[in-house]
Amino acid sequence: MMSEIRLTQFSHGGGCGCKIAPSVLSKILSGLPQTGMFPDLLVGLESSDDAAVYRLNDTQAIIATTDFFMPIVDDAYDFGRIAAANALSDIYAMGGKPIMALAVVGMPIDKLPIETIQKIMAGGAAVCQSAGIPIAGGHSIDSPEPIYGLVALGIVHPDKVKRNDKAQAGDVLVLGKPLGIGVLSAALKKGELDAEGYRQMIAVTTQLNRTGIALSDMAGVHAMTDVTGFALLGHLLEICRGSHLQAQVEFHRIPFIDIALQLAQAGYATGAAARNWSSYAEAVILGGDIAEWQRKLLCDPQTSGGLLVSCAPESADAVVAAFNSDGFSRAAVIGSMQTGDAQVMVR
Repeated sequence: MMSEIRLTQFSHGGGCGCKIAPSVLSKILSGLPQTGMFPDLLVGLESSDDAAVYRLNDTQAIIATTDFFMPIVDDAYDFGRIAAANALSDIYAMGGKPIMALAVVGMPIDKLPIETIQKIMAGGAAVCQSAGIPIAGGHSIDSPEPIYGLVALGIVHPDKVKRNDKAQAGDVLVLGKPLGIGVLSAALKKGELDAEGYRQMIAVTTQLNRTGIALSDMAGVHAMTDVTGFALLGHLLEICRGSHLQAQVEFHRIPFIDIALQLAQAGYATGAAARNWSSYAEAVILGGDIAEWQRKLLCDPQTSGGLLVSCAPESADAVVAAFNSDGFSRAAVIGSMQTGDAQVMVR
């Protein structure tokens, strides 16, 4: 059931669609100092990875990340659930197990009832409880737009960290969740997403990417990330650039939320999809039969999207089976990594 207060009316952008565009973010980060002087920092800024990883000893490394955004849905409890699942996904994307979280809360106190804010935080706490971790603290401010998310901490063996820049030529690409969340959010904001579409949206965005823990034990899994605000193309390009390889994707093999396909063909899209495309169009080669609506889906920002895995061909069945056993029934092989310029080719 939707909240009586429409949370999305307070935000200029929802979910991961409110991320700063990839090209702009790259310029912002370009002036930061290098982190090479810290030998125990296993993953830092250098590869645009999902989280930082710091080695504590020979068998333990800590994973740290923060993720927060403005409402993508109007229901307060669902907003909290989605934001928490999205933040924890970065831990899973590194192959780690979450151990604790801190809440990041910014709310327009003069506009939202205390009960609404409590529901947001209750939703986040429920997802953390499902992940088996506490929300042990946090920070809050009075802000003009509602903001909620987590600082998430996890643990992983230093030798089992799954970076986004270690793909190998000949790898196959496996996507864990279907795409289309940005399209659904665009329809929702216009009041044109039906109850079944909303149900599917919540089911996808609140499903924890806990399969990342099992994938960390697979030697055949070479690289991993999650698909969020920069869309499939943007996050796949990060794998390509970090690994100095080319990706080849077959559009017909990509899993999409069925209703999102229908809405995309009807013209629904987000402004973030256009910003994404302008940020990386020069590194994408589209086949001549890829329609405009299909291109927009490839640039569609995902909130709490699926894991994207680059693995050895002989490991692909085991990777898909791991996803399936965790309830990701739409997991599929969507392409491969090849030698060549760091770009994505879609046919």
